[in-house]
Amino acid sequence: MTDGYELIKRIRERIAELPNGYISQKNIRGKTNYYRQWREGGKLKSKYISAADVERVREQIEERKALEEKLKELRKLYPEEITEEPLYETNVVYGEDLRDMVEPAKHLKRRNPFPQIEKYIYGLDRTRVCAVYGLRRTGKTTMLFQTIADMKAEDFAKAAYIKFTTSDTMAAINRDLKKLRKAGFKYVFMDEVTLLEDFIDSAALFSDIFVAMGMKIVLSGTDSLGFWFAEGNELYDRVRMVHTTYIPYREYSRLLGIDSIDEYIRYGGTLRMGEIDFDDEDLMAEDASFRDDESTRRYIDTAICKNIQHSLACYKDGHQFGHLYSLYEAGELTNAINRIIEDMNHRFVRNIVDQRFKSHDLGLTARNLRQERDPARRTDVLDHIDRAAVRQELMDKLDICDKEQRTLEITQSHIILIKKFLKELDLIVDCPLEHGEVGVEQEEHVLFAQPGMRYCQAQALVYSLTKDLVYRLLNDNEKEYIAERILEEVRGRLLEEIVLLETAKALGKDYRVFKLKNGNKEYDMVIRDTKTNTCAVYEIKHSRECVYEQAQHLRDEEMLAVTTPRFGKLVGRYVLYLGDDLITDEGIAYRNAEQFLKALPNVELTQ
Repeated sequence: MTDGYELIKRIRERIAELPNGYISQKNIRGKTNYYRQWREGGKLKSKYISAADVERVREQIEERKALEEKLKELRKLYPEEITEEPLYETNVVYGEDLRDMVEPAKHLKRRNPFPQIEKYIYGLDRTRVCAVYGLRRTGKTTMLFQTIADMKAEDFAKAAYIKFTTSDTMAAINRDLKKLRKAGFKYVFMDEVTLLEDFIDSAALFSDIFVAMGMKIVLSGTDSLGFWFAEGNELYDRVRMVHTTYIPYREYSRLLGIDSIDEYIRYGGTLRMGEIDFDDEDLMAEDASFRDDESTRRYIDTAICKNIQHSLACYKDGHQFGHLYSLYEAGELTNAINRIIEDMNHRFVRNIVDQRFKSHDLGLTARNLRQERDPARRTDVLDHIDRAAVRQELMDKLDICDKEQRTLEITQSHIILIKKFLKELDLIVDCPLEHGEVGVEQEEHVLFAQPGMRYCQAQALVYSLTKDLVYRLLNDNEKEYIAERILEEVRGRLLEEIVLLETAKALGKDYRVFKLKNGNKEYDMVIRDTKTNTCAVYEIKHSRECVYEQAQHLRDEEMLAVTTPRFGKLVGRYVLYLGDDLITDEGIAYRNAEQFLKALPNVELTQ
């Protein structure tokens, strides 16, 4: 194999990754819209490009044209090297090349959903494909590689892996699958399949044709909504769905060897960790999801906002994109989603999104510092800072704008669609909030499944505070203490959300998990065993110390009265915290929250 062959091969691979065609523009109602247009199968195709992406796409098209010209020159210089066209039109990997590719993943720990893929591969089902989907950095490709690496020699010889690019088409993969089947391949793993523009409308090709002929096809991609649309239409009941976006603490701890809930709060949501330094440009370039506010905003934009945009734009020629199209086109979809993430207890109603942005964490910490039990640490310093300046700094950091700064109104229709799609992306979960007062109906309580996003925004708040003049005049101890108190408040709120979310998702149909409010009092969590008609109540505290006030609602007679008999016989009162297990003289059990989460779904309500 000569240098000319290797060069030709690399150029061909790069060309396959780059978009073809040209960029056109149209003026619609006085606004310029950009589109990439190209010919495919004799038909002219078109795809919308946001204004922010125009130059990047233009550069990629020019690079492709330059490489195509270079390839023409190489054809003359090395004619003997290019007499054979590639066997496959897409990037098909098999044999020893595939062995080298999957080997590094073989010794990594397996994610919880991993057995579902193997069950599909070696099962008798000849009607369905398997779809492994979730946001970026949640282990999808690694699970595909592990499945391939674990194969016996005779099965591995029949396995192929394909990673798609934006230039691939369903027509090309159809031809390649025919060639693979003819060559004796049985197991085909397709990565980033949702990059195929016509995937949603043509996905039945895989199940109805090739699976029916005996092939096992595993699809993977970050475009979760694309799979959801395909399941509801083309694939319907011919797909086995394997979700990867949600990574509970117990799985995160097992995979990464981390026993600290604070590390999960800091990075929870993906399987990447990093460091935080808002002013270090070199560090900013590292590949970490929730390392800082910029990486978080970039992750939200690329993994969530563009996920929504890509799926809706591809589905039925974009007709289902509806009201969100105008938000994305105006560059304000990230703004709307950031607002949802910032307010973990939002109700997805118009007045919440439209209210002037303010940091709830800042106000809460100011109040708590004024009421600090230790007189030596009690301070009202946060009442004297320039909140307007801090607010603007924070808004700049989080790419959030006020209502009057937006070019488009965020309507109730926008909110409903965002809520719907975030649920389908496994990013938010509804957990009921019950009321003790008679006649007050159950409320919706929305939990966010990626705490790292929310926590990073709180860190951006602390960083913004350091720009304030009054704050800068404090001594270092005072500054560190105030910053830590702000983050401690956030960690406490997130620990409550994590415990409630993971318990609700882990326990089966025989249990109900919810928050209970009665006036200005509440239990952070109630677990009801519907089979035995018993319940246990919980307070959740981000603290390693056992403090009398932590259990005040657990001993409150009014709260106890609205709990029993309405939710069954009360058999346990618990404080979940970060210290050691113990039981107080009043019979209130303190349990370690990290151990509680690791033990799920096993839970004992009776003390």
